[in-house]
Amino acid sequence: MSRQVKALWRDWKLIFIFAGFASALLIGFWLNFDVTLGIALLILGVSLLAFSAEKAVENSISVASALGVSPLMIGLIIVSLGTDFPEITNSIISSAFGHGDINVGDSFGSILAQMTLVLGLLALVGGRFKVKREEITVMGACELLALIASVSMVEKGYISWINAVFLVASWPILMLITKSVMKKPDVTLHTEQKPFSHLMLAILGFIGVAVGSYIVINSVITLSDVLNVPEYLISFFIVAIGTSLPELVVDLTAIRKKQYEIAIGDVIGSSIIDAGFSIGIGPLIFGKITVSGRLAETTGLYALLCSFVVISILALRKKLDAKAGVLFIVLYCLAYAIPYI
Repeated sequence: MSRQVKALWRDWKLIFIFAGFASALLIGFWLNFDVTLGIALLILGVSLLAFSAEKAVENSISVASALGVSPLMIGLIIVSLGTDFPEITNSIISSAFGHGDINVGDSFGSILAQMTLVLGLLALVGGRFKVKREEITVMGACELLALIASVSMVEKGYISWINAVFLVASWPILMLITKSVMKKPDVTLHTEQKPFSHLMLAILGFIGVAVGSYIVINSVITLSDVLNVPEYLISFFIVAIGTSLPELVVDLTAIRKKQYEIAIGDVIGSSIIDAGFSIGIGPLIFGKITVSGRLAETTGLYALLCSFVVISILALRKKLDAKAGVLFIVLYCLAYAIPYI
């Protein structure tokens, strides 16, 4: 098939996809306007989140590289903060609106998705790569500690301002402990452009993330009201997938560039942020929030169990391969039985 024919087929295929999507959207609006609008806004918001976060993180990495930060710490701190910006923004906005279930559900769901589904897909799509036992053990222990603390707080049905202070403060403390224990030497990565231009692009990306988060929050509230499904479950299973897309996209890019430490540091680092900083930042700013204690405790404990299994397997085998990837994805799928327990 010639290049022109391929290009023509690609163009027509895009037209067919767009026409089909537009037709389905119009039919959906005619049948049930509120549900279709909520789903359309959710897709739009999640897409904007993923795209904006990828650009923000990509340019943040360039800034950090120019400053001579090691790949592991880039992934653990800088990239994880960037890819977790959707969860952080969701926490702030949902807490401001008084929807604590969206905050906690998204954070716990993101931890589960990142530690199982994202790592599993990285292994299946990105290929096998080795990990260092010391790094996995130290970072994993920090993630488990942060998650234990947050689960113990949400099971009572609310997060107080004092709880939020502890959760937010735990993140920099855990990062300092991790950096001091691993004693990873700094390695300079080269960047072709000036840090200032990357900084400006990163800021624009973060603004896009904030807008996308606002759209996602409103779509979740709409769908929850119309479908009579708890906000927590929508946030845990659907929103969390969307807000975990930046981790998947960025980490696959890192693996293609053979920056494995950035990828593994981002996955675990994002989970550490979700377990503490992300949950706590909203109530820290706006005060006490209420959550569905029973659901939060059950899903949080399952995320904790899966995190322990994943960290143990990685530390013992010192590699991430297809076998581990399949197991991790199965662990994620089993979470859909939680609402029936």
